Amino acid sequence: MGRARIPILMYHSIQESACSTRHAYYDTSTSPEVFDAHVRFLSENGYSFLGLDDALDALRSNASAEDKKVVVTFDDGYENFYTHAFPILQKHGATATMFLPTAYVGADPQRFMGKQCLTWGKIRELTEAGISFGAHSVTHPRLHRLRMEQLEYEIRVSKSEIEDRTGEAVRSFAYPFAFPEADHAFRSTFCGLLTKHGYTSGVSTIIGTAHRGSDRYLLERLPVNTWDDLNLFNAKLEGGYNWLHPLQYGFKAIRRGVSDGA
Repeated sequence: MGRARIPILMYHSIQESACSTRHAYYDTSTSPEVFDAHVRFLSENGYSFLGLDDALDALRSNASAEDKKVVVTFDDGYENFYTHAFPILQKHGATATMFLPTAYVGADPQRFMGKQCLTWGKIRELTEAGISFGAHSVTHPRLHRLRMEQLEYEIRVSKSEIEDRTGEAVRSFAYPFAFPEADHAFRSTFCGLLTKHGYTSGVSTIIGTAHRGSDRYLLERLPVNTWDDLNLFNAKLEGGYNWLHPLQYGFKAIRRGVSDGA
């Protein structure tokens, strides 16, 4: 039997997609109908829904590839998670982790990227219903461009704010934007700060399925959106998207080389 790999799905907004000129790969919206089909597929095909720490434990155990597990994550804290995604998750007995950029969460609705965000009241309601929350920085900046004190602020304050507002420990961090894999010095600094401030896991936009050798703070994810029919969705779950990671890394390395030489 092969070693287990766990798909960590990355969603953003659950809404009816407007007409867009963006390539399907970059779309961050998923219609409620497609999301319902995805969660139903997972449920009917024997996937267990895990949190990130449980997924890490499973990867470091002797779980086989035949033992199907999945982690469902959402970035950006949009209010349509509450109105559209959460009822679908409940219907299928599923759970998820939502990552919050805390500057855009308040007692009253605020907006981020043109969309309305969750309020602390709804976040507490979702927490009581079993949804997990992690940090997604404070202001959603490109973290690798920040000074050290700014970087630490984004990591530290987002965690403490969510903990203060919900009364629950925050253990996971989602890196905003593309992670600069080729910058090994930044990688060391970033992961060191997560350790310092009590995080035990983290996710990134590095493409792939998480495996035993994955960095616990930079777990691979699979971007999912409204264009993922069930054939493509299943292919991603089974590792059919993993071949993109070397191309993704190479592109980042080239961009870093150009930037360093500028």
